Amino acid sequence: MRPRLKMRLGDLLVEEQIISEKQLQAALDDQRKNGRKLGVTLIDLGFLSERDLHDFLAKQLNIPLIDLRDRKISQEALQLIPEIQARRYRAIVLEATATSALIAMSDPADLAAVDAIGNYLAPREISLAVVPDQELLEAFDSLYRRTKDIKEFASQLQTEYQDGNEFDLGQLSLDEEGEDATVAKLLQSIFADAVQIRASDIHIEPDEKVLRIRMRVDGVLQESILNETAISSALLLRLKLMAGLDISEKRMPQDGRFHMTINKHNIDVRVSTMPNQYGESCVMRLLDQSAGLLNLEQTGMPEHILKRIRRIIHKPYGMLLVTGPTGSGKTTTLYGALSELNTAEKKIITVEDPVEYRLPRITQVQVNSKIGLNFANVLRTTLRQDPDIIMVGEMRDQETVEIGLRGAITGHMVLSTLHTNDSITSSMRLIDMGAKPYLVGAALRGVLAQRLIRRICDSCKTDAEIETADLALLRRLDSNVPADGSGFKTGRGCRNCNHTGYKGRIGVFELLEMNEAMMDALRDSNMRAFAQAARNAEGYKPLAAVALDYAREGITSVEEVLFLAETVEEKSLRLSGISDPSEGDHG
Repeated sequence: MRPRLKMRLGDLLVEEQIISEKQLQAALDDQRKNGRKLGVTLIDLGFLSERDLHDFLAKQLNIPLIDLRDRKISQEALQLIPEIQARRYRAIVLEATATSALIAMSDPADLAAVDAIGNYLAPREISLAVVPDQELLEAFDSLYRRTKDIKEFASQLQTEYQDGNEFDLGQLSLDEEGEDATVAKLLQSIFADAVQIRASDIHIEPDEKVLRIRMRVDGVLQESILNETAISSALLLRLKLMAGLDISEKRMPQDGRFHMTINKHNIDVRVSTMPNQYGESCVMRLLDQSAGLLNLEQTGMPEHILKRIRRIIHKPYGMLLVTGPTGSGKTTTLYGALSELNTAEKKIITVEDPVEYRLPRITQVQVNSKIGLNFANVLRTTLRQDPDIIMVGEMRDQETVEIGLRGAITGHMVLSTLHTNDSITSSMRLIDMGAKPYLVGAALRGVLAQRLIRRICDSCKTDAEIETADLALLRRLDSNVPADGSGFKTGRGCRNCNHTGYKGRIGVFELLEMNEAMMDALRDSNMRAFAQAARNAEGYKPLAAVALDYAREGITSVEEVLFLAETVEEKSLRLSGISDPSEGDHG
């Protein structure tokens, strides 16, 4: 039985004194102009809130008001209504049997939509629930994944492969016509799924009995398993062609890139292949060019660090290093700095491997070690090109480090990255790589260490219970942490965060600006004195302490703080005032 309103929605709202007759008339006049539904018009005009409208509909129709964020919905029920129709009628199947179905709608008073959904689900008897429109739209994005399409195309491709249909390398083209159309459709479904869930990387990994497709979301891999192992070679052939790689070479790693558009997103795809015991694995880094470059404010840097970074990069010469592991956002920060420095008065040259984003007015050079175009060689030539600012993708070897440091003391601002765990050990790392201590002391202006930690999902955030061992570690980070561990949050896990308890990430930054005490210690090669001077430097705060502040604010969890602390090497932990991490249980 489908509930019906006994009167028109507007009249009922007036009768219940939720809106006035004058407001209803204004909404009806606006509705005639824009063609939107009355409920949406009333909300947009500010005559009532979305929550008030849904509470009213639930009461009048005697149906439940559903919170989708805490509800698990099976893919079998979801697929009973195609995505395009679900979005059109603002409806989603919550539960279904052979004879009945529970449907959540943002406007269950829309009789035409209710009847259309009933036709899709016939002969099932449908019952209705109401759900806020924004929750419904978020559910569409997270629930209507391309998993079913991927499995269907993989199965079809496996059948074609087993039926003896060889993949003709001469015929394999980049359009979607001809016999390789199934491969194209499968890859398109994989990429569409990755873009929809905001994945940064796609891993295609052939195993003995399965093909694994894993996607990295917010720094954590999510796995899908396909039983069609025979299709991996077809996928790799297609990807190699798209990336301009050698399709006959299967014994050596290869790197390439290609560009594609998925759901209005311009995606630059960096491809890396590597042979393994069951064929070749492939990892693809997805760079969304349509999102545009972030400026320094958009990186999430705190205001006090932002001011100090700006002071450093606007100096006429010197070096700024951005450090952290792969995937910590170093390149994003450097591009943010470049976008701020990119003016007609400045000559900027970058040396990168690879060039990730194309920037106007900036001379960007892609290194190519196969022909001897390495960082050091390009950097030498760069210094003869009259630059004001130089960005070096990474300090990889002694030669590159020394050229960069000398460039920084001869009138150039040099920006670069280094793979170290924190800001204090970065100066030591340069010296370990062969740079002369006095040169490091003279050139280095500052070191920015950064990490990305996961945000707690706002939809399922709740009070956290901290284990005794974890609480002890937190209190060693900061003795002001309450003895009972109160005030921290965690995520229960809900539909909105794919039941992980986290959604999105935030940057954690640690800035070390060089002062006279640190420079004197470097010139004397006294690393212990340098570390002590760095710890005592004004404005210096270790990464783990910054992350702990975020946990206090309910932005991240204790688990993320402890994980970050554990990834810092033992020497850095001691410098931050934490004992050997092996001494306790880290949760």
